[in-house]
Order: sequence, then C-alpha cells, then structure tokens
Amino acid sequence: MILIVDDIQANIVALKKTLELHNIEVDTAQSGEEALRKILKTNYSLIIMDVQMPGLDGFEVVNILSENQKTKDIPVIFLSAINVEKKYFIKGFETGAVDYITKPVDTDLLILKVKTFLKIYQQQNDLKIMKEMLSNEIKIRKEAQDNLEVKIAERTKELVLKNEELELRNDELRQFSWVVSHDLNEPIRKILIFIGMIKDLYLVDNDKAIDYVNRTIKSAERMQTLITDLLAYSRLAASVVFEKTDLNIVLEEVLSDFDYVIERNNALIEADELPTIDSVPSQLRQVFQNLIGNALKFSGNVEVPKIKITSELIKTKEFDGEVSPDGQYCRIVISDNGIGFDEIYLDRIFVIFQSLNDRKQYEGTGIGLAITKKIVEKHNGLITAKSQLGEGASFIMILPIKNNS
Repeated sequence: MILIVDDIQANIVALKKTLELHNIEVDTAQSGEEALRKILKTNYSLIIMDVQMPGLDGFEVVNILSENQKTKDIPVIFLSAINVEKKYFIKGFETGAVDYITKPVDTDLLILKVKTFLKIYQQQNDLKIMKEMLSNEIKIRKEAQDNLEVKIAERTKELVLKNEELELRNDELRQFSWVVSHDLNEPIRKILIFIGMIKDLYLVDNDKAIDYVNRTIKSAERMQTLITDLLAYSRLAASVVFEKTDLNIVLEEVLSDFDYVIERNNALIEADELPTIDSVPSQLRQVFQNLIGNALKFSGNVEVPKIKITSELIKTKEFDGEVSPDGQYCRIVISDNGIGFDEIYLDRIFVIFQSLNDRKQYEGTGIGLAITKKIVEKHNGLITAKSQLGEGASFIMILPIKNNS
C-alpha cells in the first residue's frame, strides 16, 4: 500500500485516482502528524510526501522516519511545487528520500517510478525474509544432534545460494528500471519539447517540414507508450490481455516509422501477407521494430540493403514445422543481407546488455533482442536466428494464431 501525504485535499484526490487506475492501493494523510500516526500502525511500501505543509513539513517527517528502525527503509518520493531550487533537491536526498519530483507532475513518469520503487521494496522484503529464514535455519540446526551437522551445511549452502540469486535479481531490476525510466524516457521527453518548439517557432509556413515534425512527434509518443508497456511487462506486474491483431497493420506502422532511414539507405523491403493473430499489439510492434531496425542498422557497406519478411502457416510449434493452410502456428522470417554474425554467439545475442558489435560504430543499449525474445516467449512462441559473417542474418519466429493466456 502507498501513503499519500498532502495538506491539500484536491492534490490527494487527483493523485489517488491516478494511482488507483493502475491498481495501486492507496491510503492518505493531510498532515505530517497524521502521516506519522498512520505509519506507526500500517506497513507502507512507498510514501509520496508533499514538502510544504503546516506543522511538520515533509523534510521533518522523513527525518523522524529515518531515525526509527521500523520505518527507516520505507522509500519516500518528495513532491513540491514551491521548493524547486537545487538546495531543496539536495536536502530531500540528504534526509533519505529516494526521489524528488516537482509539480506539475508528469503522471506517466510518476507511475513508472512508483511501480519501480514498489518492485524494489518487495524484492528487499523478500531478501529480508530469506535472510531471516537462513538465520532461523542455522539456529535450529545448531541445536540439533551432532549427526545432523552435514545436513546443516548443505541446507545453509542452499539458502545462501538462493539469497545471492535474490540479490542479483534485485540489482538487475534496479539497473533495468534506471535504463528505462531515465536513459530512455528523459531523452524522448526533450525530443518532444524541442521538436514542438521548432514546429511552432520556425516551421509555420513549411507544410512538408510540419508533416515530418508531426510524424516525428507521433513516433516519439509511440515510443513512450512502448517503453511503459515493456517495463510493466518485464516486471510481470500486470496480466496481459491478448486481442485480435492484424500483423500487416503492425508492420505498416513500423515501416512508416523507419521510412526516412529506409529512404536514406536506399533499402528495399519485401513482405508477404501476414496473418491475424492473438497478441498484445504494442509488444509485437516492438518486436518488428527491433528486428527491422537491426537489419537496417547492421546493413554494413552493401549498396542496396535488402530486407525480406516471409510468413507461412505451419502445423506444429517447431522451427521446421510442416507448412499447412490450416496450421495453428505462423512462421515469420525476417532476413537481411547485412554484416551477419557467427552462429557460435547465437545464445549471447538474446541476453540482456550483450552486443557482438562495436558500440562506437553501431549504437545501441544491448537490450533489443533480449526484449524481443521475452515478448515472443510471453506470446507462447519461439525465436531463433541463422547467420554467417558477411552474409546477412535471418530471424525466425514461431507464433500461435490463437492465445488464451
């Protein structure tokens, strides 16, 4: 549960409704004193705290919490429309807050951060529970008979390994959340701001330039949506709902996003008619963006980059499944004539933050194919690749036509 602390009821109502739309349980307090009373009685996973309040202000409340063993680890996000100078940011973090957000609040960014800190808090609680289990197990074993000492060592080793695994997952979550919420969302926000300024100030009488700007804004907004969807999916925080999806429309939108790059590289795109399947459209759009984007990026020095997208229905969920007009699976292959890769590294290319190429020459975060694999598997599908150095690459996906879960 989250606690919202603000002396203005209208602010509480607006923020409470926003969080509840994302199935987040919320409690409220209208003063620092009321917040302290509630915190002592209830376990909260996160506190969203207004800075400027009569009586105890937000800084004073967090100072009190940080001195209490029971409450010192509760993450706190400060919200402020008045104290926006650098010194207040510094003071907020020095008191122990995990973030400091100024009003008016960007709700998309706030929800993203709230979900991130809730997940981290849950992971930390799981870690504490695991450590307590380890401590209790050791205590019990020490009190047992001498002939159980070997079993004690084995059980202790098992719990230590589980403890280390949980800590590793916690670190990966922090790293991934930071990349998504900051390194991706912040640049997109600036792109939208500055491209909007360019459009309004300098392109009033240039219809063609305005068209390009509008398409840029649309692509940036779609990217923001995709990032939010993928972050929620990666944490499995919300159940996905499949819907009938015409993959031809998805592909058309992706190619529209890449039309400038395609034109600049003189690339040729050939595509078969794609099926309609049960899917999460935004996620499959990301799959096509990643695979086609890689094909364009890693085209090398070929004069005419060629990308071919083939599709056929097959009987079984196998890469070499037999073609059938009544098949319940589709095999989609995206092939290119680019630089390719050595297949001995096939397992690496789908691992997060792994890259086979020089990132100074080929920009990228190393998460695209890892996300692609997770999405395909979430759709109860399979993905692999075939390639040779200098002879292009082919990515093969097997997706079910119908998905129930």
